[in-house]
Amino acid sequence: MNINSCMAEVRALSKKIGRPVHLMEVCGTHTVSAFRTGLRSLLPDEVELIAGPGCPVCVTPNGYLDRAIAIARRPGAMITTFGDMLRVPGTESSLERERATGANIRIVYSATDALDMAREQPDTRVVFLGVGFETTMPTIAWTLRKAREDGVDNYSVLCAHKTIPEAMAALLASGETSIDGFMCPGHVSVVIGAGAYRPLCEQFHAPCVITGFEAGDMALAIRMLLAQALEGRAEVEIQYKRSVNEDGNAAAQAACAEVFEKCETEWRGVGVIPDSGMRIRPEFAAHDAARIFADLSVPEPADNPGCICGEVLRGVKSPPDCPLFGRACTPAEPIGACMVSSEGSCAAYHKFAQRSTN
Repeated sequence: MNINSCMAEVRALSKKIGRPVHLMEVCGTHTVSAFRTGLRSLLPDEVELIAGPGCPVCVTPNGYLDRAIAIARRPGAMITTFGDMLRVPGTESSLERERATGANIRIVYSATDALDMAREQPDTRVVFLGVGFETTMPTIAWTLRKAREDGVDNYSVLCAHKTIPEAMAALLASGETSIDGFMCPGHVSVVIGAGAYRPLCEQFHAPCVITGFEAGDMALAIRMLLAQALEGRAEVEIQYKRSVNEDGNAAAQAACAEVFEKCETEWRGVGVIPDSGMRIRPEFAAHDAARIFADLSVPEPADNPGCICGEVLRGVKSPPDCPLFGRACTPAEPIGACMVSSEGSCAAYHKFAQRSTN
């Protein structure tokens, strides 16, 4: 089905439903793609796409950033991180500012790069910032196992991994946001499988469609969600069948289970969610930066009081609702995490939504 035919069906279904329908893009990549491809402009007014908490940089709280900054200030320590983390404001500073004053902070493209740096510089404590969802966890788990096997004792990970289904459940349980269905991220679902979302359907009667990131994928997912809404169904459907199955990637799941264990964790703007985090198991304590640097002195975490990132991540408000948006807070001078990341809702709205209205 081509996208024009699909959108015609979307418009017909929305008329039959006869009320506004709110669909959450769980992943930030979906938010960006919906803008970049023009998909949003093709939707009828009755169908609203809501950005969700699926940007790992955005949901990482200030307390974690403050710990990373404190490690960077330690003599002999090196912080390695993906580029998006560099400019996220912490409570009192940012990794970018610390690097400008001489801290040893390097941008890497994978955890393997960080492990290689640790091999090459045995006298340096190389700490990789483990921020991400189920997609990045398996490769980071591999580096921890490899470091233990090869005796690379100066490599560690500061773990802040989070899992998506529990955050979706927390949003539904709060009742704060009207959500008629979820577009579930294809790449996460490759790892965890469609079955991971079934409790959401059963407990909250929440329709879910796993989809890819192209406009055609997303248009079909929207049509599938509207069909469920019209028929009163709440099921997990797989639009992204070329990559996703029911059970996910067993090898990736086993690698994560060997190295990580479930824990509660804090999500920026959402709060502490039980069983939504992953921490490094005690067997790998020698490579757990949280244990190695347990004596850190960090400030009491605090967010900018004018920033509404938390409400944006919960789908309660849209980026343009923020009084700082596009004024004090821009991609060049970000105040909130959602304006920093390439997957951040505020960054996407700033880049694409303003362009479409000018």
